[in-house]
Amino acid sequence: MTTLPAPTPTVATSPAHGPAGRAAGLGAVLAWEVRKLVAQLRVRVVLLAALVVPVPVALAISAQSQPPKDTLFGRYATTSGWSLALLILGFAGQWALPLLTSIVAGDVFSSEDQHGTWKTVLTRSTGRSTLFWAKVLAATGFAVVVLAVLGAATIASSVLLGGGAPLTGLSGQTIGDGQALVLVAAAWASTLPPLLAFTALAVLISVATRSSAAGIAAPAALGLVMQLVGALGSLQGLRTVLPTTPFEAWHGLLTAPRFTGPLVEGLVVSAVWAAAALAIAYVLVRRRDVTGG
Repeated sequence: MTTLPAPTPTVATSPAHGPAGRAAGLGAVLAWEVRKLVAQLRVRVVLLAALVVPVPVALAISAQSQPPKDTLFGRYATTSGWSLALLILGFAGQWALPLLTSIVAGDVFSSEDQHGTWKTVLTRSTGRSTLFWAKVLAATGFAVVVLAVLGAATIASSVLLGGGAPLTGLSGQTIGDGQALVLVAAAWASTLPPLLAFTALAVLISVATRSSAAGIAAPAALGLVMQLVGALGSLQGLRTVLPTTPFEAWHGLLTAPRFTGPLVEGLVVSAVWAAAALAIAYVLVRRRDVTGG
């Protein structure tokens, strides 16, 4: 009698992991987290706003009869698009950027609490470390993209609407269009380290509070408090270690001669804040009790 071979069993899979019972790698989990972000309406709305909002802002400032002379680059904001782009950057670092990154980073962990999916993703999909770093990388990627979109849209709309005069630097030097483009783009790019520091803070708050509202709102509120603390002359020493200060480090690029000390210091400060926040968040995720869902 001939014995037939046993049929090969069908192996269940899911988008976030491989065969049932096998933990997914970082790449697979990261791809799944990115797909989750892309599918969210609020993420697309934020990116659309970053692309579109600079246009009316640049138009409103360039249309003023009296330029805002009490701010850096405000004196020339109505005649030079380069100055206008830097003026907007100054306000973005103070108000917009911490909030924009927190919209994703402040929800990326707490959303699992809201939907009661911690037990599922940690016991069936992947390990805690892999899931943690996938979510952090997804939030970091969003921060990079939103800064690139906002910066490019601001520079383009400012130059088109704010006039074509050369950029006047902080030392009074005249900077031609080619060099101005490089310096203005570099100024926007220099805000990435503190932006990532606030991304890490939002991740920590999201993990610690398990609240999306706190994860989104608290980093922006902390940023405002830090700005106020930094403005107090009696606390100048404290100002140098705050993650809001590196948002202003680009000023050295617009002087003659240029100085990059604040950029280096800002990079170190931002790295310390990001590392500390992520380390605490990682420990909290590793110790999290998910038996209740």
